[in-house]
Amino acid sequence: MIVSINIEEKTIGSKLLLKDLNLNLQANQKIAIIGRNGVGKTTLLGLINGEDDEFVGNITRKKGLVIATSRQEHAEVEDISVVDYILSELPEYLDCKLVMESFADISNPSDAQLSEYSEALERFMQLDYYRAEDRVLQELDKYQIDETKARSLIKQLSGGQKRFVELVKIAESKVDLALIDEPTNHMDYIAKAEFITWLGSAKGAVVLVSHDRDVLANVDTIIEVKDHKALIFTGNYDAYLKQNSLATVAGMNNYEVQLSTMDNLKKQLVEANRKKAGSSKTPNPFIPMVRRFQKQIEELEKVMVKPSFWIDQQSVEGMSKKITDRYDKYKTKNIAIATDQAETGFQNLLTISDLSIGYQEPLFSGVAFNLNSGDRAEIRGRNGAGKSSFIKLILKAASGLAADIKIFSGAIIPEKGLRIGYYEQEISTELLNMTLGEAIESVYVQNELAVNQEKIMQIASRYLFDPRADLNLKLKQLSGGQKARFQIIKMLAPEPNLLILDEPTNHLDLPSIEELESALLGYSGAILYVSHDNYFRDKLGGTIINI
Repeated sequence: MIVSINIEEKTIGSKLLLKDLNLNLQANQKIAIIGRNGVGKTTLLGLINGEDDEFVGNITRKKGLVIATSRQEHAEVEDISVVDYILSELPEYLDCKLVMESFADISNPSDAQLSEYSEALERFMQLDYYRAEDRVLQELDKYQIDETKARSLIKQLSGGQKRFVELVKIAESKVDLALIDEPTNHMDYIAKAEFITWLGSAKGAVVLVSHDRDVLANVDTIIEVKDHKALIFTGNYDAYLKQNSLATVAGMNNYEVQLSTMDNLKKQLVEANRKKAGSSKTPNPFIPMVRRFQKQIEELEKVMVKPSFWIDQQSVEGMSKKITDRYDKYKTKNIAIATDQAETGFQNLLTISDLSIGYQEPLFSGVAFNLNSGDRAEIRGRNGAGKSSFIKLILKAASGLAADIKIFSGAIIPEKGLRIGYYEQEISTELLNMTLGEAIESVYVQNELAVNQEKIMQIASRYLFDPRADLNLKLKQLSGGQKARFQIIKMLAPEPNLLILDEPTNHLDLPSIEELESALLGYSGAILYVSHDNYFRDKLGGTIINI
């Protein structure tokens, strides 16, 4: 065991996140933490690392345990080169190097200085740091960060590239425990394959927060944070789905027994009170009976909390009607996505004719396809191949705006009546500075749709926001999952007949991903999408457009 976690209570403000959570981490484990958005997954990483010590309970770490974490913000290191930043974060690297460099300036070293230098030199060699820079450059190149970018400053990288830098840093750290938050967001399929290969070969323990099913398929333990506790499932994603469905059915049985017990106790209490009121005996023999029933009800109320029930759709389909009826009755509320706005029947929506675009030189050429209502098409290519530029050009053409990229040949022809709903990875700064309520209103006004406060509250509730608490929060204060749910609201507002999706499963939890997939499968319009989630791609299918 390398870390023992016992959290009696962890709150943020007035919100209870974790309670009576017990967890032991073992050496070399590959663990994924999952759970609904906002339940405290990232908070749990901070507690394990020791960055967050504001909780009731205790966390014990193995003596000498070395932990590496992925940094979320880079403001403090933005003026350092990528290579220097990674090397400086490696355990003992700077300390050893400082001792060795300082020794070169000492003309007559003492025995103590000689000993210190020898120890630093030996440790540097043990950690194989003489080749560290070359290895860092090689690993960065796998994530499409070439040597020129690797020698540039951190602040010159995109958000996705900074995430790759963090992964290389952790891979080179060779620590006992690596803690990583959402590692594969912004990754293309080749980069993700590189990460999964590293995950399988990593010598130390790895704990990551992820709902990427490709990653979950390659861990040996899944920890689900639910109802303030940590539920442990041995095995990968498929094993989790089987265990979860069995545990959920058992949980429903137990909850129904509690409901039945409570109902019987309340009936007995009513009857005891009736008999007490009608008795003229002294002392009244029914008073102890009333007190006993009241105490039993109070004790049951303390432990009787409705659990969060979720079973994946494939497992539900294999269950009996009796069980599915009970599940429908008790299941946890999920986002409600309405995608029935598009007209039914054949309709030509978009034509791409022998397209070649780029800047000084083409990013790609010879791309041609038609999109009709009901069509599904995936744009596939590595990061930097031009997928986002292609999508933005389609959006500009549909809006009648001038292109901000050179069209070397071909054309984008939006057909009359085309209405696009766009799910993008980044929210504009203008919207980020609005409250959630203001942002929803702005989206509807921009699309010339009727909206009032009541409708805004209904929309927020449908997407699992608390209309009273969340509508006054600025978008920039929301979690990644909450921002993703707003993006779905924004995408569907114009009642589109073409959906363009750019990595829609990033930040969504598993139930929300399944709800999105189900809604898209029933959508009668066309879908053009970019995704490196193999499960999502298998579900949606369609023509593959290689960029």
